[in-house]
Amino acid sequence: MKIVPDTSVIVDGRITEFVAEGRLAKADVIIPVAALAELEHQANMGRETGINGLNELVELQKLEKEGAIHLHFHGNYPTEEERGRIDAMIRDVAEEVGAKLFTSDEVQAQVARAKGISTLYVPPLHEEPKLEILNYFDEETMSVHLREGCTPFAKKGKPGNFSIVELHDKPVTEKKLSELTHQIIEYANRDTDSFIEIERKGVTVAQLGNMRVVIARQPFADKFEITVTRPIVKLSLNDYNLDEEVKKRLSNYHRGILVSGPPGSGKSTFSQAVADYLYGLGAIVKTMENPRDLQVRKEITQYAPLEKKMELTSDILLLVRPDFVVFDEVRRGSDFRVFADMRLAGVGLIGVTHANRAIDAIQRLIGRVELGMIPQVVDTVIHIVGGEIREILELEFTVKVPHGMEEADLSRPVIVVSNFYTKQPLYEIYTYGEQVVVMPVREREKNPLAHMAEQQLKRVIGRYVDTEARVTITGNQANVYVDEGSIPYLIGRGGKTISAIEREVGIKINIHPLTGDAGVIVPSVIKRKKDIILRVEKRYGGREATVMADGAPLFSGSISAQGDIRIKRTSAAGKKVVRAIAEGAHLSIRIQ
Repeated sequence: MKIVPDTSVIVDGRITEFVAEGRLAKADVIIPVAALAELEHQANMGRETGINGLNELVELQKLEKEGAIHLHFHGNYPTEEERGRIDAMIRDVAEEVGAKLFTSDEVQAQVARAKGISTLYVPPLHEEPKLEILNYFDEETMSVHLREGCTPFAKKGKPGNFSIVELHDKPVTEKKLSELTHQIIEYANRDTDSFIEIERKGVTVAQLGNMRVVIARQPFADKFEITVTRPIVKLSLNDYNLDEEVKKRLSNYHRGILVSGPPGSGKSTFSQAVADYLYGLGAIVKTMENPRDLQVRKEITQYAPLEKKMELTSDILLLVRPDFVVFDEVRRGSDFRVFADMRLAGVGLIGVTHANRAIDAIQRLIGRVELGMIPQVVDTVIHIVGGEIREILELEFTVKVPHGMEEADLSRPVIVVSNFYTKQPLYEIYTYGEQVVVMPVREREKNPLAHMAEQQLKRVIGRYVDTEARVTITGNQANVYVDEGSIPYLIGRGGKTISAIEREVGIKINIHPLTGDAGVIVPSVIKRKKDIILRVEKRYGGREATVMADGAPLFSGSISAQGDIRIKRTSAAGKKVVRAIAEGAHLSIRIQ
């Protein structure tokens, strides 16, 4: 039997496999020189497919010496002009020697049949090939790191709480890394859920199911190494205990959202939870990834760079008309420009980018997007560290005198970056001369750690009572003020609820009613979309009252029969109250 294998079955290792199974005993295996030249070219480019193909030819030489097959080379090296017709030259050899063409390339098989050449199409195997790299993993392993001449080690735990563990004390050899690489490439070519994502000189990136594999050789790396990462946690959006206001923002396609955090912080885990949540709401969701490693539900299509360009991918996505797109790994200037273009086209976008602080994610847009367009492109930043949401910022564009300046003629367009929950301005971004300034805003001299702890405690208490609490922290104790009707719910039967809250926040809590002396009452503040409600008690219904911030009067009004004062956010009084809340002032009501 005469056979001519093309590069696809050589790289796959299928010929040696068939010989081992006895299907090609004593076969005459004719290797086209054009195929050898192509494998040599790929190997010289540092591509693992070329190196694997040459290793397969070495194995065929061994089988020839053992008498299992007869191995020959036929044809000529392709010239520079013939580089683009390697497949045609392989078909010519099969036709010339009267042999059967073996290929795993469907197009190659169809063309050969069209020319009347005897052809065997070798489809990918359905069973999983050997993958020894899995032996390095257990259920706690986040990543495995193998480097030539060094002992293997793994990162175990979860984002924000992991340790580096040495797997054994025997250094990894170049031979072992080559064997593992061959298995990885073979698996990627055969498994329907795996693929080679990136192949450059000295580096190959493969996606094997939910595992990302990066293979690096010289000259890209100083030594041969393999790094394999995989997610060990898959969460739903409910696991993050988000406020309904945050969920509404995520599901509003008029928003542009950046998810930021340092490498390994859990950004992608959160983003795939958002993608699944949006799909569950009935939205059409797609992703843009390079490499494609988000573990989203099967109904969500994951797009890679088309012809290695995300710009082309975005063109196709606009034709597909998704409601939301998750853009993973927004890093380069071109990525931010594509993000801005799609956002301005009306697509709901959730971008994922690396940043040590939430404000750093915004600064990465400066110079890549026009300053005045930034709030239209990104109006929310969700910063994640250690798998937890640490900060949420929102952006607003306005014209004002920048903080710290006094002269009215210094008014200019300013991007105000505020804390999403407190509405307190944290930074202002504006131009000063030819420079773009990112200026921190310090409205109040207050311990920032205590302020963060107070806001965190407020959010925790908000899960148990439907009113906003007043919180002050002194030392290792917290004083929590809520209306009298909410106190039993906050304490819980036998004190179980307040004990659970104390364990969660790690601080002793004292609960007090929201009342004061001399006719001064601390109201319960309820924030609605259009209104601010200051709730006292029904027994004060119909009485006149003065609303104060840190003891200074804001406005006067009447208390309703239900025992509250309702103020429109857009009214003059409402703007004063919103401003006072954003600045962290303590609101009180003096009964007339």
